[in-house]
Amino acid sequence: MSDTDLETTVFVFVHGAWHSSWQWGATQRALAALGAASVAVDLPGHGFDAPVPTGYALPGQPALTTEKSQLASLTMEECADSVLTTLRSVRRFRTVVLVAHSAGGGPASLAAERAPELVDRIVYLSAFVPAGRPRGSDYVAAPENAAALGRGLPLGDPDALGAIRINPLSPDPEYIEELRQTHYQDTPADRFGRWRLALSTDLPLAIMESPVELTAGRWGRIPRVFLRCADDRALPLATQDLMITEADRAVPGNPFTVRTLPGSHTPFAARPRELAAALAASVRPAEGR
Repeated sequence: MSDTDLETTVFVFVHGAWHSSWQWGATQRALAALGAASVAVDLPGHGFDAPVPTGYALPGQPALTTEKSQLASLTMEECADSVLTTLRSVRRFRTVVLVAHSAGGGPASLAAERAPELVDRIVYLSAFVPAGRPRGSDYVAAPENAAALGRGLPLGDPDALGAIRINPLSPDPEYIEELRQTHYQDTPADRFGRWRLALSTDLPLAIMESPVELTAGRWGRIPRVFLRCADDRALPLATQDLMITEADRAVPGNPFTVRTLPGSHTPFAARPRELAAALAASVRPAEGR
């Protein structure tokens, strides 16, 4: 793809758990410098208007581990709808590239399955791919994911809360260090401090637990790229490779193009310019892993 081609391309970004459209800002600026347009989606229940537990910012954070999430009734279909709304708004571009990170892979995949004519390419940035197993939680529970960090981050009972809840404002330095080591280990300390304060508390349970059924004739016909994160501690390489393998087995006639980035689960925080370059390269012909 030439620079001229990039000028007719738009990247549609779907964030992962506890993040929102803001996470992509530096990457979008780097893409703009390369000539590409982009737009970032806020999934329902995310962004700066995301609801948080009533005691979250109060002294002692009362009921943080027990108060039911305001997002408990949110569905996977509603999340996919928000992606589809944005995809429809940018279809005037010649090439539409849907980019999903982490837990955003479920809603992005469902949106592509429902309207494959709106997507010219999908890029999974260390994102869940529900082609081999329909739920993100199926891969979290896989033996290949045993090395993943962050198991001490969720609070309370997710089934009772209706959400996977974390505490970015935790006063416990060990908790905050686990959050850093899981998602941001290669992000400068001062930048991590700002990033974690912008995280929301609740990932709607539906995003990880609702099954997404993908078909070869719809989702499977879209060219797709997987950007592996080499030192990912939230979703280890073994889990990323398992999803790639199972997706390729489900749609053998249209396998992933696979490329590898250095670093953590959050390259948009640690090295956004490199991520932008990889995204630009991802829409060029494949050269393999």
